[in-house]
Amino acid sequence: MAYDIQICIDCENAHAQADWWAQTLGWPVEEPDQDFIDEMLAKGYAAPEDLIEHNGVRMWNAGSAILQPVPAGSALAPTRILFQPVPEPKTVKDRIHLDIRLAGDDVDATRSALEARGAKFLWEARQGPHLWYTMADPEGNEFCIS
Repeated sequence: MAYDIQICIDCENAHAQADWWAQTLGWPVEEPDQDFIDEMLAKGYAAPEDLIEHNGVRMWNAGSAILQPVPAGSALAPTRILFQPVPEPKTVKDRIHLDIRLAGDDVDATRSALEARGAKFLWEARQGPHLWYTMADPEGNEFCIS
């Protein structure tokens, strides 16, 4: 049997990170089911302090996710990236990272646009004719663009 996966990224501010990555990838932020939130509150499984208002929407304060767009009616589940807050800051290099394939967009222009939005350029690498830049998001999580 094949399984779906979810990618989880530890961070300080889950909602800001989800917004940043949603803009970077062109993916939407997952909208929480407001009826489900009401049901969890009514049944006592959640309390008002478990929620925040972010961009005018009630959201769980325990994290925020973005979803890869998939065609309507597709049997494929969208890839989901969950940003979850942790108490400790990032202190060492990531052992796993995202590779962003730019589908023909200019890598230098994309790098500049990401830096203008808070990303940091770390280094350039090359393998044969293939060039990529290793970057860090606003909280220091590494990713590559090519």
